[in-house]
Amino acid sequence: MKLKKQERRDAIKKEIEKNPFITDLDLSILFSVSIQTIRLDRKYLNIPELRKRIKSVARKNHENIRSIDGSEIIGDVINVQPNQEATSIIEIDEDSVFTRNQIARGHVLFAQANSLCVALIHKPTVLTKESNVTFLKPVKLNDTVRAEAQAVEITNKYYMINVNSYVKGSIVFQGTFKMYYISEDEQNG
Repeated sequence: MKLKKQERRDAIKKEIEKNPFITDLDLSILFSVSIQTIRLDRKYLNIPELRKRIKSVARKNHENIRSIDGSEIIGDVINVQPNQEATSIIEIDEDSVFTRNQIARGHVLFAQANSLCVALIHKPTVLTKESNVTFLKPVKLNDTVRAEAQAVEITNKYYMINVNSYVKGSIVFQGTFKMYYISEDEQNG
């Protein structure tokens, strides 16, 4: 059953409020209308496109990050609980894939995960000591990769962090990162 225009617009607004990272394609499938109709409805509702919504959330999260400048993070940090967990999203564009097969270069997924680990740790200086990563499935042009990092062990010198990366709910990358940090006392002393 198709919704009337205003009902659909109200429903779209609610869906985006519930999940600001939902794509126009997902909305078009959910409401059985064209992507162009979704774009027109978003414009009418003054709701920015996905990229702008992500950037807005990422800018707010930069306040919680001490160890890396927001512009140096690979991907957009959409959630950070300092010293506990963090999440970022990256859109795989033409610069991120091999020309021949349109599959994402491994270093892009690694860089997203690694910089997310650095961002998670609320210390002035954080460096990668070791990593063990597994690429589970190919990631393709225009895929959106959501990386989730969680601190699993914290000592007086290191954090052990697990990272899982997903495309549409399917896991594509896993990594364990041992991150070395320098505390403010050590840095100033």
